[in-house]
Order: sequence, then structure tokens, then C-alpha cells
Amino acid sequence: MADPAAPLSLNGAGNSAAPAVAARPVRLFFRLLRCRQWVKNAFIFGPLVFAGRLGDAPSVLTALLTFLSFSLVASALYIFNDWTDRFEDRLHPLKCRRPIAAGLVSGRRAFATAVPVLLAGIAIPLASRAFGVLLLEAAYVVLNLAYSLRLKRAVLVDVFAISAGFVIRVWVGAVALHVAASHWLILCTFFLALFLGFGKREDELRLPASNAADHRSVLRDYSSDLIAQLNLVVLSATLLCYALYTVAPETVVKFGTDRLVYSVPLVAYGLMRYLFLIRARAQGGSPTDLLLRDRPLQACIVLWLAYCVAILYFFR
Repeated sequence: MADPAAPLSLNGAGNSAAPAVAARPVRLFFRLLRCRQWVKNAFIFGPLVFAGRLGDAPSVLTALLTFLSFSLVASALYIFNDWTDRFEDRLHPLKCRRPIAAGLVSGRRAFATAVPVLLAGIAIPLASRAFGVLLLEAAYVVLNLAYSLRLKRAVLVDVFAISAGFVIRVWVGAVALHVAASHWLILCTFFLALFLGFGKREDELRLPASNAADHRSVLRDYSSDLIAQLNLVVLSATLLCYALYTVAPETVVKFGTDRLVYSVPLVAYGLMRYLFLIRARAQGGSPTDLLLRDRPLQACIVLWLAYCVAILYFFR
């Protein structure tokens, strides 16, 4: 049996792929930072849109800098997580291609990259004296370290920890702009993240039983039937929270219109489209990758954003 600690390549042929990748250090750097995952940090812009600040240039700039700061911090944590998961990732058909798991980046080099990236992310709110943002980013770091070292092995707690990370994203966006995050927005974010997280676990269960458990030990405690029931609960909760948010008296007063309720069908379609993809098409391995390649889902999100902006900014 091959030594699991031995460096692997992208094509499974030892280190033969390393010279080819070494010739493209910039590409390897961005793969190590998992920049594709930055799309998750778009939740930071939620308070900007729903606080009516989208037309305010200083607020937009603040949100963009906050997005960059949080994304750099998250990338540093991705590197740490990839290092802690390197042996398990080598047993996964896709994650084995990650730079650390593939043996293309040593642990020493990975940490030499993660530290300056983390410091760069922290420097942005520090320079602008946004100490509230800095505190929330510190909480996110602690949460992710706990997830990487312990929480990812606890059934249900693993997905709840991921969801908490998305809630922190929304709070970061709100604190950066000095606006209050709506309780409804927090609840919608939490349940949506649960829905995406359980969908990912369902996809991981489709691996052969031994490979699934070896890749992620918590999968021994999950089953397809359990996740199907959990997804039904969190999908319903997400849709209900959003629908109640659109008709809540404080929402109508704040935006001066009750027409936001007509965006509910778009949200319902987006949730059901995602459920269709993970159940009927078995495409739930990475919510980010799914979002970046599924045209109907992308169109739904664009239409929802366009409708919300039109209602909140032009047709109040």
C-alpha cells in the first residue's frame, strides 16, 4: 500500500506533475488560496444592499475593502484546513488535487504563505480602525480553527459551525457600515447555509462507504435518509423566514413598499433548483462550483438581485 504521507501529484504519478505546476507559481498560489471560494463572502454585501447604501460611494468602497480583508483571512484559514486534512483529502477523488494534498506545496511553504496573507487581511480593518470588523474576523478565525481541529468530527455540529461562519460574514458587512443587521437576514443566512452544508454532506455520502468514512469520519453518523429530512426542514425554514421578512411591518416601513414579497418565487425556485441538482443530478459536492457552472441558478440569482435593487432603490 502506498504511504499516505508520500507526496502525490495531480495525475497520480508521484511528483511528475510538480515541475509543470512549478512553472506556473502564480496559478499555484491562487489555487492554494482557493480564490474561487471567495464567492461565499458575497454575503458581506447583503447589509450594503438592504441598508440602501448601494448608491453611496464611500459605503461601497468600505464594503469592497471589507470583502477583500475577510477573503484574505478566509484564504489563510483554507490553507491551514488543507494542511490538517491533507491525508484525508488524498483519499477524495477531487480534493486530492489540492496543492498540499497533491504534494505540490510543502507544509512549511504553505504556512509561509498563510501567515502574510492573514496579516494582510487583518491590516485592512486595522488601518481604518474598524475594530468591530477586526473582532468579528478574530471570532471567525477561532471558529474555523475549532472546526478544523475538532468540530468537523461532530455530527450536526460540523454543519452548524459552517453556518455560523456565514452569519459572521453578514455581521461583518453590517458592522463595517455601522448598520444593524436584520434579524430576518441573519435567520435566512443561517438556514440557507445549513441547507448548502447538508447538501454537501449528501454528495460526500455518494462516495464508496469506505472512502467516504476515511475522507470525513463524521459521515459515519449521517445517512441519505437523515440528510433528506434535514434538507426538507432547513429549506422550508429558509423560505418561510424570507417570506416573513418581506411582509414584516418593519420591512415595509423601512423600504416604503410591500412589493419585496414578489421576490419570494425567485427564492423558492433557487432553493428548489439547488435541491434538484444535488438530488437528481448528484452535483452538490461544492456549492461554489455548482453556482459557478449552473446557468439557471445563476440567472435566478441575477434576477433576484435585479428585482430587489429595482424595488428598494427605484420603485419605492
